[in-house]
Amino acid sequence: MTITVFIRYQLDPFKRAMFEEYARNWLSIIPRCGGDLIGYWMPHEGTNNIASALVSFESLAAYEAYRARLRTDKESVANFNFAEENRFILAEERTFLRKIAL
Repeated sequence: MTITVFIRYQLDPFKRAMFEEYARNWLSIIPRCGGDLIGYWMPHEGTNNIASALVSFESLAAYEAYRARLRTDKESVANFNFAEENRFILAEERTFLRKIAL
């Protein structure tokens, strides 16, 4: 069963450009580490401090293997450090979804 991870980010609205740089960095890292990146979304109108991402995996086990690869990938570690040092992500929530089959 394929699972999709929905990530909801609460941002510092004055540091949205930094989050966008962070998100762009994941565009090559996530697929290389085994995730099927559906995309990142930035605030455009309305709420200015919520962004989101969707990444799919073949299974929960595939997700766990991906998370392990992220911890050893140099670009991934650098991107996590960039976020931590600049504190533009105030909160992050993950929801694991499954598609309803017809």
